[in-house]
Formats: sequence, C-alpha cells, structure tokens
Amino acid sequence: MEPIWAVGLMTGTVLDGNIDVALIKTDGERIADTGTYTLAPYPQSIRALLEETLRQARAWNFEGPEPAIFREAEEALTRAQSAAVRDLVESQGMSMADIGVVGFHGQTVLHRAPQPGRIGRTRQLGDGELMASLLGTKVAYDFRSADVAAGGQGAPLAAAYHAALLKEADASGDTAVLNLGGVGNITWWDGKDAIVAFDTGPANAPVNDFIKSKGLGEMDRDGRLAAAGKVDEERLARLLQHPYLTKPYPKSLDRFDFTAAMAEGLNAEDGAATLTAFTVSAVGKALDLLPRRPKRLAVSGGGRHNPTMMAMLESRAGVEVVQAETLGWKGDAVEAECFAFLAVRVLRGLPISFPSTTGAPKPMRGGKLAG
Repeated sequence: MEPIWAVGLMTGTVLDGNIDVALIKTDGERIADTGTYTLAPYPQSIRALLEETLRQARAWNFEGPEPAIFREAEEALTRAQSAAVRDLVESQGMSMADIGVVGFHGQTVLHRAPQPGRIGRTRQLGDGELMASLLGTKVAYDFRSADVAAGGQGAPLAAAYHAALLKEADASGDTAVLNLGGVGNITWWDGKDAIVAFDTGPANAPVNDFIKSKGLGEMDRDGRLAAAGKVDEERLARLLQHPYLTKPYPKSLDRFDFTAAMAEGLNAEDGAATLTAFTVSAVGKALDLLPRRPKRLAVSGGGRHNPTMMAMLESRAGVEVVQAETLGWKGDAVEAECFAFLAVRVLRGLPISFPSTTGAPKPMRGGKLAG
C-alpha cells in the first residue's frame, strides 16, 4: 500500500483542556512524512462536562446502566474534535478529500485492567459514525475494546508507533520511549522483532489533581513547587512497595489507580515533590523489568515540559533522559500521531496490539471503521 495522509486525535486522561491533533503520511508500517500538529483548546463548557463525566464514570464503575451524561459528552467531544480535524487540514491548504483516514481515540472515562479469572473493561467516549458523517471521510475508532474482550489489557497502544519511531531513528534496545501523560507508559524494542510496552505508573495526573486541590492552578507549572519542596522519603519508600510496580508486564492502569491522596497531609511544595519523585521512581522500577535495561529514555508527553520531573527522572531512575525532539520527533504530537498511524493499520487490517504489549492472546487487529 502506498502511504496516505492520516489525521490522529488524542485527548488524555489528564484533562488538560486540549485536543491533540496531528497529521502524518504512512502506510501503517513506516513513517513517510510528518505534517503539522496542534493543541486545539476545548471550549470551557466541554472541559467542565468531561470532568463531571469522569466523576460519574468512577461512581458507575461498570455496574448497571451507563450514566446519561455519557451520551451528552460523547456528542459534544465528537463535534469539537471533528472541527479540530477540519481546521488543521484546511490550515495546510488541504481538504478532507486528501485524508485517507482519521484515527479517533476518544476520551477514556474508565479503564479496569483484567485480573485472574476476570477480563478487563474499558470505556472510551467517541462516536466514530458521527465524525465520519461530519467530515466525509473514513474514521477508525474504539481501538481498545477488542483487545480487552480477548483478555488483553487494552493498553498501552502506542507500542507499534513508538517502535516505528525507534526504527526510523535507528535506535534499539539501549533507547526506550517514555510517554508522560496522565499515566506513564514505556516502549522498548530490541532492534529486531521483540517489542515490550506497559504502563509504568502515574505520571502527571496525581500531581495535577493535588495542585488543583490546593487551589494553585491546573498543574505544577515548570515543576516550580516540586523544586521548592522536600521529598518525604519515608512516605515515598512506603508508596514504592505498591505491588503494581514489581508486577510483571503486560500491565495497565486507570488514571485514578494512583491518586493525589498519596500526598495527603503534605504542604503544596512537599506534596508536589513527593508525588513527582514517586512518578520517576516508578519508572526506575519499570526499567528493571525490561529484558535489557535501557541507557537512555526519549521522553514524550506533557511531563517532559516539567524540568523538575526530568531532572528527578535522571537521578532517581538512573538513566540518561532526553526530550523526544532530540531524536527528531515532535514530543507533544507523538500520541496523536500514534492514532493516525494505528488508523492506517486498522484500514489495512494490520494488528495494533500484541501479546508482549497488552497481553492479548495473539496479535490483535482491533478498532472499528466508520465511513
């Protein structure tokens, strides 16, 4: 198949108020070209709606009928993200007719990893059929459900794209990709056929929630509070006993599996420092689980904008840390680009998850196609 232009969409669980939109040209196996990307802000009304939706999703917890707010939020976010796609495409002097497929991840509102004897559950809001009708193009969506139904974790899904990036950069087992969003996830490729991926632990979500609870804004901007604080080492040592951190992969997390309550009773600075130290120490434990401990991490996602987190990552995880841009990547665009890449794989009938990345019983094709 010849490479085609695809648009990818991602809105993470950290709810930073932005829609990540990216344009790439790919055949689903290699990256022929990367176009532009943007962070398109949600209207404030949708931000508030999504926060309430996540709150109701936690109360629902896959028991009984879905909350009615799901339908309202799904339509609102689908329309907003469709508009963001059209705006990006037209800003490049292109039309929707130039786009082969859109990869629409949707908004994860709840994710429950499988347990022995119990398959997992996952719910992403996003109406692929509505988006396809609004944009007049094919839309790949609902990327996780088939993997989960087959007994997989349903996450992380970025491994196939991360591996393609590593191949393009000619970087193998000594370099791994770390994404620091609401949750952290890592991808390791041996340079041949083996790919490993899993969620490392929390990333920005607990710190952001803690800062919000103190009335100090949406996040620890530039890691200033953490830099001014003192890590509660005794508390950190207790937190690092959590069984998830040494559990063998494949494994995945919900955004609320680790919460701001880990810093309960601490002031803003010490709480931010302790939560940040926990995030990076969890990454260190994750590196020890890999077939070979990488010497370097290429970091994408919002966490790489936090210099305190990046410095702690180097010192506490014992690894060289570089921005994704060092390898020629667009660090804010990687996750959205990933869903453009996966959309082309869905279009071609190629697998999007694997036994070594989600624990699925076999390479899984996954995703639905509308339009």
